[in-house]
This record gives sequence, C-alpha cells and structure tokens, in this order.
Amino acid sequence: MKKLKRYQYERYAVLCNLAYSRVLKQTRYGFAPNGQRIINNRFGKPMIRVLWGHDSDEVIVVIKGSHNPADWMLNLAMWQKRCHQLGLEYSIHAGFYFLISQESMPHHKDDTLGQSVYERLTTILNPLLEQGKRITFTGHSSGGAVGCVLADALERKHPKSVKRVVTFGQPAFGGYSVRKYYRLAHKTYRVCCDLDVVTFLPPLPGLYLHMGKMLWLYNGRIYENTPTVERLGRSIASWIMRPFSYHLMSKYIRNKDFFDER
Repeated sequence: MKKLKRYQYERYAVLCNLAYSRVLKQTRYGFAPNGQRIINNRFGKPMIRVLWGHDSDEVIVVIKGSHNPADWMLNLAMWQKRCHQLGLEYSIHAGFYFLISQESMPHHKDDTLGQSVYERLTTILNPLLEQGKRITFTGHSSGGAVGCVLADALERKHPKSVKRVVTFGQPAFGGYSVRKYYRLAHKTYRVCCDLDVVTFLPPLPGLYLHMGKMLWLYNGRIYENTPTVERLGRSIASWIMRPFSYHLMSKYIRNKDFFDER
C-alpha cells in the first residue's frame, strides 16, 4: 500500500468539508468549469459530488455524511442486507444500503427519474472512465462507509478503475464477509481523529469490522493500524485524564498569547 501524501490528505479533507456547503465552486479547487456533477438524494438535496479536471486523470467522488434527521435515524438500522444488486458477495449495514439504493432526484438536465444513487453515479462515471480517468472515492462519516461500498462495486465492473478510497470519521459497514471479499483494502485509507466516537460504531464487535489502513491522528502523531481495543482504551483513558491535563504547566505556557506584549 502506498503512503497517503499530505497534499492528498489536505485536498480530500477540504473537499469533504465543502461537501456540506450548499454551493461548491469547483474551479477554485482546480477542476474544470464543467467538471462537476451533483447526485441528489431522495429529498432532492446534494449527497454526492463528482469532480474532475481536463488536465488530470483523477476523478474525485465526494460523499456527504448524514445531514438530515431521516438519515441520522438510518444509522440505527444496524441489521445487514445483501448487496447482490451491486454485484457484491457480502452484506452491509441496512441503513447504508438504503442510502445507496434510494431514488436520486434529478439535478442535471441529463438526469432521469427512477434511477438510484448507485445507478446515477454509474451513468456519470462511465463516460469519464472511457476517457481513461481513474476514480478516487472520499467521504465523511456515513459518506465514507458508502464510498467504500460504491468503490468496490465500481471496481468489480471496471477492474483497476479505482485509484484510492480515503474516508474521514467512518463507521464500519460490514463484518467478516466484507473483510473476506472487499477488494480495495490495499487502496483504502481510514482516517480517525483523536477521540471520534463514530469510528467505533456500530457497537457490535464481530458483526462489524473495519477494512483498509487506519491512520489515527492522536496527540500530535499519526498511528497506523492501531487495534480497536487499544485505541478505545487510550481514548477512555484520555477522557478520564482530560480534566487533569489542564493542570499541566504546558497548558499555561500555550495560553500565553492571551496576554498583551507589555
């Protein structure tokens, strides 16, 4: 597995943050004037942005996390559902399956009624793949989990079409069958930040497992593939010790900027 470079991390993180904005002006970030297609959810709200430039072979699919009460409730659908319609051999979190299979309301003049989110994405990506472009999937929270599944489904239909998968604060989306059949573990980077509780969800050990390389940003360092039990233990210890950490002199020194320079 190649390393995730800093400029790549920063770019994907910025795009995941911007995905929550009502408008994303893609030309400000190096994409072509016509290099954006938006995929709406069942409510007609943007869920996925497909971004590309003329001078790059990389297309970036950015997937937003839960952003309305209905989608937040879907996170509770922790039973699993088979993904035969996506050409996958495994079962995934039923709520995430629903997000992928929900009807996508038209946004572009070429969009038609009756297509699922997955079908709409495939329709948009096919001509870009014919141009020789490769696809990077990135997403935050449930958007990261959905991105892994969509990337794997695309890789089955178009081998070697996926460049990498980078997720932020992603919950697990499947269990042992996913770990066995998921083809992109060597291209998947799962970024966890400090004590992010969502990265431990769903709270069903064994039934839900993570795939790919984990990068844990913690205490000013990057830890790779820290076991979940160890990471949870450190997190709990940090929660317990946090009130006492404010007593350290380093905290007082760090806050010197509150005082005037005189």
